[in-house]
Amino acid sequence: MPKTPLTVIGVEKLRAELHKLKTVERPATIAAIAEARSHGDLSENAEYDAAKERQSFIEGRIAEVESKLSNAQIIDPKTLDADGRCVFGATVELTEVKSGDSITYQIVGDDEADIKQGKISIGSPVARALIGKSAGDIALVQAPGGTREYEIVDVRYE
Repeated sequence: MPKTPLTVIGVEKLRAELHKLKTVERPATIAAIAEARSHGDLSENAEYDAAKERQSFIEGRIAEVESKLSNAQIIDPKTLDADGRCVFGATVELTEVKSGDSITYQIVGDDEADIKQGKISIGSPVARALIGKSAGDIALVQAPGGTREYEIVDVRYE
């Protein structure tokens, strides 16, 4: 299976989620199943069915997070030396050429992407247009509303 790039912060978040799932969610669900069983007939017990469904979801999520962590290629942006080029983990300050609006994005893995926090997926059209470019370059982004031009103002590895 191919390695999935993740930043150090992304890996920490996944580890925290896994810890919570195993130490809080799983035991709570097991207790809920035991409580529902104590109510008698399981064939018409909605609480039991809901608890079993929740258990199935939690176990699936645990397996998914463990798989992501085992296939993670951890990249620390602070240790990158990409000669000012846009690479995975870089924080890029952009100015839209047409409107003059400024925006800053960090290029992260798919699981870490959160546009509200300024984190865009490595697979997004904007990130794909930025990869390999340096400050002063123009990136052409194919957007649903047409092509947009962004000037790269600064590239940081933080």
